Amino acid sequence: MILPTASFAVAGWVAVLAYGVQSVAASRLKPVVAHSLLWIGWVFQALALAIGLGVLGEAPRFGFAPALSVTGWLALTVYGLEIRRYPDLRGMSALGGLCAASVLIMLLFPGSELHVQATPWLPVHWALGVACYGLFAAAMVHGWAMTRAEKQMRLANHHYAGLPLLTLERLTFRFIAAGFIVLSATLLAGWWFGEALQGASRVRRWDHKVVFSVLAWITFAALLFGRLRFGWRGRQAVRWLYAGSALLLLAYVGSRFVMEVVLGRSL
Repeated sequence: MILPTASFAVAGWVAVLAYGVQSVAASRLKPVVAHSLLWIGWVFQALALAIGLGVLGEAPRFGFAPALSVTGWLALTVYGLEIRRYPDLRGMSALGGLCAASVLIMLLFPGSELHVQATPWLPVHWALGVACYGLFAAAMVHGWAMTRAEKQMRLANHHYAGLPLLTLERLTFRFIAAGFIVLSATLLAGWWFGEALQGASRVRRWDHKVVFSVLAWITFAALLFGRLRFGWRGRQAVRWLYAGSALLLLAYVGSRFVMEVVLGRSL
């Protein structure tokens, strides 16, 4: 395990503390205090990510844990934009807890040092991949909220104050469609610029990352087709969403976890 720098560790622990307090005590805090803690965590998580990626001058590092942290941060960013339009959107405490966990894991496993690359396409490929993770993370949060709303309706809970089920469903599939488009672009970029990204000896090689990514793409394509052709919705759609997201998680995060933690190898 690589020890993080002092500035990285301080920013990360402040984020964990803010997120953790907000997540655990959200029901007992005033809304303005809960939101303030959430955005304090958001700012310091962004700072920790910037330090880890070398934006502020330190040696850049990346790995499975920073990828998880970026995913959580992007999902929270989307939430922050959405809540301005949909004030009744629920899930703040859950997102705070997930972000706290992702930052804590990143503090324990900050990743390995990145080497200078000869191609400008690698940052583009990574940016597409990270955006893809963020969009599907947002879709999963909405899918969870959709399942929760459906359960409340089945229980005839008249005190449920979240977004209407149809609105949550529409938002969920918007994020799935957007994530599918970005995933398609990521796979296309990886295939088209394979030699520049990974070297001539590995061009268009079907390794486990490619296999899991393609399986995730097929799963999401089937979900969108089922939605358009057969009207899939509710729990059936959420199950497909979770399955595709799990495959996508295994594609990079899972493979990097094995390389970094189990095998102890760097990028």
